[in-house]
Amino acid sequence: MISTKNFNLLPKKQEFQNLCKAISVLDAIICPEWEFRYYSYNSKWGEGEEFCEMRDGSGDLMNILFIEDKCIISGFAHELQNNEKVNVTKNLPQIYHEFIFGEPVTSNGTSFCLWINENNNWETGNVLDYNDSSGEMLAIFDGNPQTYIDWASEYFEDSYMETGIPFETVKEIYAGKILTKEMVLSIVEQVEDWQSLEDDLKEINYPYDFKI
Repeated sequence: MISTKNFNLLPKKQEFQNLCKAISVLDAIICPEWEFRYYSYNSKWGEGEEFCEMRDGSGDLMNILFIEDKCIISGFAHELQNNEKVNVTKNLPQIYHEFIFGEPVTSNGTSFCLWINENNNWETGNVLDYNDSSGEMLAIFDGNPQTYIDWASEYFEDSYMETGIPFETVKEIYAGKILTKEMVLSIVEQVEDWQSLEDDLKEINYPYDFKI
């Protein structure tokens, strides 16, 4: 299982970024109300910066920054705070300091932290307690569409087609294929506001064509 103990199982930066976008697209389709989504992605978060966020509504969250060829993950498990930020960010490269010690990360909290180092490999600081919920939060990034389907089927309950979330559509979105109305309507019965979905896709910077 991917975790701070087995962080080398995380995908490389570009694949990880594509997964963050794909999962955020799927959440946007299934859950039109932004405030109730689990995953969201902003490709225009800052100059040369893109941002992904996970919020479970109960206090656990992840803030993820993509900058140049680098990436950093700040995770916070509200019931498991045995790791201090000063330890989990030990030897953190300077390029990440503004993000990890600024807002919103400082207010959100950090109980585990992972980043891409100068060798383009994942790294973490000093983890004193591996019981940090990182395994649960990072499991979605194994690259398997079925992992998302299993999670979303439980989390979103009846927000998708009665036949379930189709594996093939999720696979195509994971592969970055152009999103069509047909693909969207294979997941949900109807879309009340296509323009709103388009706005979400533009923010994520995911390709779509609703004319075909």
